[in-house]
Amino acid sequence: MRQNDASEAIRQQQADLLQSLPMSDRRDFASADRGFVAALTPGQVRTDTGDVIWDADASEYLRGDAPDTVNPSLWRQSVLVAKQGLFEVVEGIYQVRGLDLSNVTFVEGDTGVIVIDPLISAETAAAALALYREHRGARTVVAVIFTHSHIDHFGGVLGVTTKDDVASGNVQVIAPEGTVAEAVAENVYAGTAMGRRAGYMYGAALERGPAGMVGAGLGLTTSTGHAGIVAPTLEITTSGERHTIDGIEIEFQMAPGTEAPAEMHFLFPGRRALCMAENATHTLHNLLTLRGALVRDPHGWSRYLSEAIELFSDRTDVLFTSHHWPTWGRDAIREFLELQRDLYAYLHDQTLRMLNRGLNGAEIAEEMQLPPALENAWHAHGYYGSVSHNVKAIYQRYMGWFDGNPARLWPHPPKPLAERYVGAIGGLDRVVELAQVAYDVGDFRWAATLLDHAIFADPDHGPARTLYADTLEQLAYGAENGTWRNFFLSGATELRGENFGTPTTTNAPEILAQLTAPQLFDAIAITVDGPRAWDLTLALDIVLEDEQTSYRLTLRNGALVYVEKAANPSTADVTLTLTKSRLLRLVGGDTSANGLQVLGDQTVLSTLLSVLQPGDPSFNIVVP
Repeated sequence: MRQNDASEAIRQQQADLLQSLPMSDRRDFASADRGFVAALTPGQVRTDTGDVIWDADASEYLRGDAPDTVNPSLWRQSVLVAKQGLFEVVEGIYQVRGLDLSNVTFVEGDTGVIVIDPLISAETAAAALALYREHRGARTVVAVIFTHSHIDHFGGVLGVTTKDDVASGNVQVIAPEGTVAEAVAENVYAGTAMGRRAGYMYGAALERGPAGMVGAGLGLTTSTGHAGIVAPTLEITTSGERHTIDGIEIEFQMAPGTEAPAEMHFLFPGRRALCMAENATHTLHNLLTLRGALVRDPHGWSRYLSEAIELFSDRTDVLFTSHHWPTWGRDAIREFLELQRDLYAYLHDQTLRMLNRGLNGAEIAEEMQLPPALENAWHAHGYYGSVSHNVKAIYQRYMGWFDGNPARLWPHPPKPLAERYVGAIGGLDRVVELAQVAYDVGDFRWAATLLDHAIFADPDHGPARTLYADTLEQLAYGAENGTWRNFFLSGATELRGENFGTPTTTNAPEILAQLTAPQLFDAIAITVDGPRAWDLTLALDIVLEDEQTSYRLTLRNGALVYVEKAANPSTADVTLTLTKSRLLRLVGGDTSANGLQVLGDQTVLSTLLSVLQPGDPSFNIVVP
């Protein structure tokens, strides 16, 4: 695929950054290399059928000085996160890094090993465990800890244990309260849309290289193997809770509603090692991830970091997290946590100060400037989250999407708005002409705005499409934020070729199987095509044999609602008796397999199924 060189404006930006950044500070490189044991060689992970779902070797180009096509600060971060292999954190605690977006940690106990956060895919998790065992012996997995409810921290669990071992009690699964509910809700309710946008955010479909995907700031990208989940056997509910697992004492701190809805930190007192999950990493994190999510609470986030400092910092000699590299030394740990705490507190408080003075989110994002101590801390740079989109997220959390200007209360949708703008400017050719002028002087933000309107007015206009792709590419080259770069390059890729869909699927069967019956009914309701169902009035009783519960589902006015109540065939149009797993297959369209008893009007079921509209994992983003 055609790619351009960096423009003169971008080359000058990169040169200016190199002069302003403390590139001679190599402390992070020493920390990222510390404790190295061995790399996975070759660095590819494959499925049973031979498909490559992770390729660490494809990032071998991340060496030396930054090319003109990559922001030098992002290049530095990407070189650091590309380091892969087994590392000793402290005696008895090891991490495998660089085999997925996240890290997996192995804590050695009296008889076996505790696994913390087994990556996204079963294949990468199994490869990490094999690398650990190759150098530390064939220790049995005795427990798995999920630090929080995001898929890169539980998805690979079936690569390190089995459902049978968990069910038999041989392996404990430990997680903060609410993990499964939050995990399946996130990956199912809006999972299709989040998955499609995650393809843009993580750049999984992009070519790797100096003009392509160089990382997401938090890690390189996402693996594309098989994800699953196992329900916890022990849920942590209270800060200060202590448990001893295989002779290892663990002290927990709850941190809900921070980087994830369900999240926790924990200390291994005997090893003076603190796991901070994903709440204190070597980047400014997201308050609203670009793939989509609920807006996170930076005020609560900063308060939980303050609490962690008070609870643990005097008893900690090493801090490790689910991403990036550890921090050693009590003074360094305290400074690291305090700066991370101050970062989220400052963004929260200053955004509120400015919104109370009448600025809207976009204005605050342009106005916001971090204090020198935060500007000069590498781990406060916006490689994954950014000051710009985090400030807008805080504004959204408190004020919503509307900025109070009545002219912006009821704008036209993007396509008719674009058509009007293009007409007012003087037609598509004139829009492209103006965009070219902006491009030539390095005003890529304005060029992108103009060309966005042009493409939404006519997605097949060749000159607009070409210049738009070139513009997004230059914005990518200049971005310090890894996910911004991936978004820009993904847009350019689709403008120059075809829609690449959703590379990584998060609503895997193992995850769907963890839906509670109410969550499953909610997931069905979300797919009802309301206008097609306006005139339908249906009543279905669902009897779940394995859960010994019954639900009445009613479709009326295009809305599917449910209540838990005893089945009553005399008032139901149809009664279905089946297991929850059979219900999952039924929703997928399987009406003929065994395990389904139907009493009443059998056409009701087919009528309901006919008005269900699944999500589109290839919906358009950069074109209408």
